[in-house]
Amino acid sequence: MAVVYRVDKFAVPEPVREEFWRQVRRTHAILRTQPGFLDDALLEQHSGPGRFNAVTIVRWASADDLPAARAAVHAAHRAEGFEPAVFFEHAGIEADLANYVDAPAA
Repeated sequence: MAVVYRVDKFAVPEPVREEFWRQVRRTHAILRTQPGFLDDALLEQHSGPGRFNAVTIVRWASADDLPAARAAVHAAHRAEGFEPAVFFEHAGIEADLANYVDAPAA
């Protein structure tokens, strides 16, 4: 199976920036313990005109690893009473979430 990159881009308003990163770090702490996790990156825009000012990337060994990781994160969020969609809506965070694979060789 091919390596899968989970790339999530966010437009995060400054007033909620700190809380956003706190929640992201909690979620990534769970992801890092999941089978198939290879590595991750938490990125904040430093310069440029882009609309999204935060990006997270997780590299998975295969797409087969994603359902269990997703379930683990959902279970942890439920246990904490955290609802990401509600938080994003109230905080005014816009998200673009997708899975990617390496582009075909030329």
